[in-house]
Amino acid sequence: MAPEPMTDPRSASPTAAAATALRPILGPAGRGLVLVPAFDEAERLGSVLSELARHSAFDVLVVDDGSSDGTCEVARRHGARCLRHPFNLGYGAALQTGYKYAARAGYEVVVQLDADGQHDPRFVPVLAERVLSGAVDACVGSRFLLGEGYIPPRLRRAGMILFGYIASVVTGRRITDPTSGYQALSRRVFEYFQSDVFPTDYPDADMLILLHRAGFRVEERPVAMRPAPGGRSMHSGLRPLFYVFKMLLSILVTLLREPPPRADA
Repeated sequence: MAPEPMTDPRSASPTAAAATALRPILGPAGRGLVLVPAFDEAERLGSVLSELARHSAFDVLVVDDGSSDGTCEVARRHGARCLRHPFNLGYGAALQTGYKYAARAGYEVVVQLDADGQHDPRFVPVLAERVLSGAVDACVGSRFLLGEGYIPPRLRRAGMILFGYIASVVTGRRITDPTSGYQALSRRVFEYFQSDVFPTDYPDADMLILLHRAGFRVEERPVAMRPAPGGRSMHSGLRPLFYVFKMLLSILVTLLREPPPRADA
């Protein structure tokens, strides 16, 4: 990874409309970052960032995971900072790069959402507020609590039910959307995820279980999601079978090993 020089990422002033929308949440000391991992998303990223600017006053970081289509250029044209991996490392690695940046830059909350437009940016303030208020350490957006928008195909939904059931049993809390990448994380959480403890392959149900075992407070909040553009999905073709195997293995490893102690413990 070859990052840009680390100037103060909070130096740019947000638009008046966006600042007004989040003022009740941010307060005088509020500092938030929207983290957008992206791989070959130049075609869709611009509209996502434009919509995001209408609903959030947070700074935006795009982590370009080795794209070949000018994803970083699109991000910068829309006022976002962009860090670029020299080659594709995977979704989880892109998230972890963003966590390290956020910790170094002093942010208090990170809200992560996908670059393809599936996650509705209207819910960024909703998820962030739960973390900034101190109510929880991590707030996960669930498409099934609201009952609106995109619902995954039956086969993928079956896998989500399976992993939701496992996560619910382990954590003692009902988990309805264990594969949701639409999340708000407190500084304590994204600092914790800078280490090798973070499951970089598929940070889904295993991540929720890890947070529970480490003593973090996690909850779900209803959000709306949209279908993958053009039917694209990381779970298409034979990938669901591979995903199920990898996730079961990752959950087993998470349950068997002792979670590293939190820095604030």
